[in-house]
Order: sequence, then structure tokens, then C-alpha cells
Amino acid sequence: MTLASVTSPERGATDRLLDAVVTRAIAAGFRVAGALRPVAPGGGNGHCDADLRLLPDGPVVRITQDLGAGSTACRMDAGAFEEAVGLATARLAAEGADLVVLNKFGLGEAEGRGFRALIAEALGRGVPVLIGLSETHRAAFERFSEGMSIALPPDETAIFDWCQAMVHAAAERAETA
Repeated sequence: MTLASVTSPERGATDRLLDAVVTRAIAAGFRVAGALRPVAPGGGNGHCDADLRLLPDGPVVRITQDLGAGSTACRMDAGAFEEAVGLATARLAAEGADLVVLNKFGLGEAEGRGFRALIAEALGRGVPVLIGLSETHRAAFERFSEGMSIALPPDETAIFDWCQAMVHAAAERAETA
């Protein structure tokens, strides 16, 4: 199966884990596309700020907006998020990839938007996809993947081994096609 998810119960652990795997994948010479939350020591500028770093080398896109003190409305900047999705999708189309990694299957994807088209495009090209998954959106992800995904343990070596095996299998399929 070329679609895998990873879940870690500790806050921020999935982001750190995926970042470490992407670092290893790039060092191994894999062309990586997608988007991750930047992992920085000391956290971000505010507890509600959210950025996406487009893989492999940026840019970083702020996907939340400052609504002012006391606001209880959703801070997600849908336009900025869709811009990040568009940039990542265009990069996959123009440059190709050996592996697509996304920080999470979130509310946008659960509702039929977000990175769903990028995931489908990658899988259609035979590119393996690794995605972070929270329990909140697990049911929506399972409906989306229709039993065609595997849940990986939150272990860097196990995840990297899966990525490496999937990238090599995809390369072998491309050579015989």
C-alpha cells in the first residue's frame, strides 16, 4: 500500500517525527514534495499561529490570521491554506517526486478540500504518500482511503523503512513499465 498514516498521541510529536523522516529521505536522495509544520525550538510566535513549510525547501506559508485579542472565531486563513495547497500541487506536477509527505489529514481534507487532490494526484502517479493523522479525523481518513492505507507506528526508523521500501518499489514499477 502506497498510502500510510502515522499518529502520535503527544502534542507536536507527529510534526517532529515527520520532519525527521523527511530530513532522512532528502539526505538519502529522495525527491520529497508536500507540506509540514515547521519544527522550531521554542515553538511559534503564538499558540494559535500555524505555518506550513512546502517541501522540500519552502517557502513557509502562514495559514492562520490574527483576529485580535479576545476573538473566538476560527483563525484559519482559508485563502492562505489553499494557496499552500496550490503551490504544493503545482510543484508535484512540475517537478515530480519520489515521496509526498503531509503534516496531517485535517478538517479541510475531511470535508473534501485541502490536500485531497494532491494525495490523489500523487497516488495516481505511483508516488507513495505519508500523512500525519489525528484520532479526530481518523474516520474521515478511513472513508477517503477506502482500506487502501496502512497505519505505521510512531517510530522514525519504521516510518523511514516504509518510505524507502515504497520509493524503491515505485522505481522498480516505473522501470518495468
